[in-house]
Amino acid sequence: MNNFDYYSPTRFIFGPDRENEVGSLCRDLAASKVLIHYGGGSVVRSGLLERVEASLSEAGIAHLALGGAVPNPRDELVYQGIELCRRENVDFVLGIGGGSAVDSAKAIAIGACYDGDFWDFYSNRAKPERRLGLGTIVTLPASGTEGSNSSVITRTADWLKRGLRSDLNRPDFSILNPDLTASLPAWQIACGAADILSHVFERYFTNTPGVLLTDNLCEAVIATVIETAPRLLADAPSRDDQSNLIWSSTLAHIGLLGNGRQEDWSVHALEHELSALYDVAHGAGLAALYPAWMQYTLPHDPARFARLAVRGLGVAPKRAPDLELAREGIRRLASFYRQLALPVNLRELGVDEADLPRLAAKVKRNPDGSCGFFLPLQDKDILAIYQLAMDWQPEMLGE
Repeated sequence: MNNFDYYSPTRFIFGPDRENEVGSLCRDLAASKVLIHYGGGSVVRSGLLERVEASLSEAGIAHLALGGAVPNPRDELVYQGIELCRRENVDFVLGIGGGSAVDSAKAIAIGACYDGDFWDFYSNRAKPERRLGLGTIVTLPASGTEGSNSSVITRTADWLKRGLRSDLNRPDFSILNPDLTASLPAWQIACGAADILSHVFERYFTNTPGVLLTDNLCEAVIATVIETAPRLLADAPSRDDQSNLIWSSTLAHIGLLGNGRQEDWSVHALEHELSALYDVAHGAGLAALYPAWMQYTLPHDPARFARLAVRGLGVAPKRAPDLELAREGIRRLASFYRQLALPVNLRELGVDEADLPRLAAKVKRNPDGSCGFFLPLQDKDILAIYQLAMDWQPEMLGE
């Protein structure tokens, strides 16, 4: 296990109706004027926005709203939010909705305290030093951004998608009411489940030895998602399943699962270019890439894939070579994606094969030119994985 520092200042407020406490939470943080930032109409139609505004008003806190956050959040709305915060003397940003609204809220909170272009932070030209107050109310179990140190924004001038990691991205508080997920469309639940799994996979696939505890934690979250997500697509999902999935989302990306181990993050880098160019749902893009990535990197550490298959994906333990167990695990993961009506290759996602070189060229690299750390991908590997993912099918794994 590697040395590590772990910092998680976010206060989590979990349970039904807890969004009604947002006014007192903001008041405790000395907020005087709140920008409520949200996405589409569901926050309005469900009455959530009205309840939040009522709670803030009851606490004597002025507020204004900025809607319009979209999947794969864009820089244009961030600039609008920054200008609004400065003009209206906002001192607290409250992101409501899924990961897109919260990521956008994070960028606004940081950008409003910076004299330059907020994109400087997302292009590694500057590091943020402060932000406005920041809170979230999460309505979608997926990104885990309610507790993470990261946010991702798309620059529309060239459709470049980049992330910022900073402890300033960790909210002061996050409210998680599992009941707010009850009316989610099946597609959003499916994409959210794939997103949660991906955050665990990016940490699980490591070369760091001696990480038994975090291996076990990763496998527990994976198994929970595999068990609960299909049930949430049934006619009468239970609050217990809703609760377990939304808390899995937080645990998957709060940083606990990566403590003491080197993380990978290559598949996220590949997917970011897909969702930037094609504006596809992040979880769907990840589902379309992971089986091919797993097949390509399998020879690097068959034992790790075999362990995942048995302890995370439900493959029956048996005396068999690691490669056999690993392949069965990848097939099991692909079957899970299929069960949720997610794509398992890029063609199903609508990707044009002619775009693969363009996608590969734009993928974010490490300082040494590679991508990821489990099996550091070179230029040829990145393109090869895209090509393998184009028409990937379980039959390509062989026996």
